[in-house]
Amino acid sequence: MDGIYDLDGVKNVILVASAKGGVGKSTVAVNIATALNQLKYNIGILDSDIYGPSIPKMIGIKEKPKISVDKRLIPIEKFNMKCMSIGFLIDQKTPVIWRGPMIIKALKQMLSGVVWTGVDTLVIDLPPGTGDVQLTLCQKLNISGVVIVSTPQELALID
Repeated sequence: MDGIYDLDGVKNVILVASAKGGVGKSTVAVNIATALNQLKYNIGILDSDIYGPSIPKMIGIKEKPKISVDKRLIPIEKFNMKCMSIGFLIDQKTPVIWRGPMIIKALKQMLSGVVWTGVDTLVIDLPPGTGDVQLTLCQKLNISGVVIVSTPQELALID
């Protein structure tokens, strides 16, 4: 996993993060992607939350991605955006019990193993917290911007 993940010419990567769950991070990620799409940018949105993918439900996608000739996942297009989530590939009713190395391998597949061709800006909805996924993305991607989502409660600000 040395070097920068290959993202098929994606020019901009925007991370949407939070220190804790339930603060509306996925909603903010979808709203950012939708707003940029309305401004005529070619948008991709990646739900990188392995344990609790929200994007399939929020965008209303129930199908599974197809596989390209070169064995990469083809993102599902909805609302003129290319969408990818582990939620497209696993049974939503079965809990995912993966440790760090498996999560990072799945994350790499969601980035380099997806046909992001034609995407100007990729919005990545991070899982909550400051663990392996967040650190790996910060080390392996050229990040254009980050949005931190929080709530005004003292506990959320401490997190």
